[in-house]
Amino acid sequence: MAASTRTLVRPAVLRTRKGRLIYWSVLALALALFTVAFLVPLYWAATGAMKSPTELAQNPPTYVPSEWHPENYARAWREMDLTRYFLNTVLLAGGAWLIQLAVQVPAAYALSKLRPRFGNVVLGLMLVTLMMPATALLVPVYLTVVDVPLINRNLINSPSAVWLPAAANAFNIYILKNFFDRVPDELLDAARIDGAGPFGTMWRIVLPLSRPILAVVSILSVVTAWKDFLWPLLVLPDPARQPLSVFLQRVAQDTPLNSLVAGLVMASLPLIALFLVFQRQIVAGLGAGSLKG
Repeated sequence: MAASTRTLVRPAVLRTRKGRLIYWSVLALALALFTVAFLVPLYWAATGAMKSPTELAQNPPTYVPSEWHPENYARAWREMDLTRYFLNTVLLAGGAWLIQLAVQVPAAYALSKLRPRFGNVVLGLMLVTLMMPATALLVPVYLTVVDVPLINRNLINSPSAVWLPAAANAFNIYILKNFFDRVPDELLDAARIDGAGPFGTMWRIVLPLSRPILAVVSILSVVTAWKDFLWPLLVLPDPARQPLSVFLQRVAQDTPLNSLVAGLVMASLPLIALFLVFQRQIVAGLGAGSLKG
């Protein structure tokens, strides 16, 4: 006998005309509200950048620009030299993504499939860091990158000061481990019988099955590194090495408001495009609950 699925509205009610009307009305209203909540800020920023500084600052605001100035985007890119800071941001986000995958995937695989002694203790200590406010870790992490243990090297003004702390992400390791736990052990046993070692098993068997969750972790890593502000501000005091998030805040008071908004819009476009391109993989990774053996 198939198990019945409990829902907010009973199936008997949905079969009635009144029930269907209420259901679809509530659904349409919820979708409309969520759409407005997400699209209105994007519209406001995109059109605000095409207004004159006077019109953008006036009160009450205009919802549609009285005069359109799309050239504001090109002028903002040119006058603020955004090419340099886009490249800085790509370097920081790309490096953080690579080093996170290089550290977190083997760590999660080891905790899930190799099951080292005291592995649960290590995982528990990692998860404890999720209970602490991020600001509470700023001072110890900063002192670590100022004088890295064992090698006694100062990483300030180096991309490594952003890359290395990014690898210590307990949340990513936890979701990777949960996914690896669902990979059937029979597949790994078959690989060992064929002579594959732990690394070969991870590379040839586990990673190809883990593309959805790897996509999710990759998106989270890139987005976090791209929009991070406080940590790059602390460890990259040299203006020539700063990412977009820090640069735009630094020049905000000396830049026309429409140019600043144009810069903020252009800084957001890569993340929006990234989500639109990989949204299927993101949804698949978040919904991946099990694997068939």
